Amino acid sequence: MNDTTPAPQVWPSLRATDARALIRFLVEAFGFQEVVSYGEGAFVAHAELAWPEGGGVMLGSDRETPEGAEPWPGRPGTFTAYVVTADPDGVHARAVAAGARITTELMVTDYGSRDFAAADPEGNRWYFGTYRGAPRPAAPGGAAEG
Repeated sequence: MNDTTPAPQVWPSLRATDARALIRFLVEAFGFQEVVSYGEGAFVAHAELAWPEGGGVMLGSDRETPEGAEPWPGRPGTFTAYVVTADPDGVHARAVAAGARITTELMVTDYGSRDFAAADPEGNRWYFGTYRGAPRPAAPGGAAEG
């Protein structure tokens, strides 16, 4: 691990009918950063997109299930994610300018988050907002995790 390798984290993953087009859309419309993309031609074996404020997603092209393996559980277009941002208004404006279909307009939730939702061209739903999660319980020994 070097100085730019992220700390261990959860990587939500999805498959796409047209992974290269989805990557371009997520970068242009929402502001994800393409970190790596492996594959030839239209096929993407593995791609990582970083969220500038932390975390990211992995994605690849939909493909046949290898013999003896269980099928991928999510069909293209069935993914949802909540993405934390300090600037939902800016992300919303960027998404609208890129032609994203807004499924929930900017609003303040009952728990105080400023949120909106949009669909990507494959039909996946992306929720953006200021809610960073509830405080974590104290770890054994009294130190908070996080």
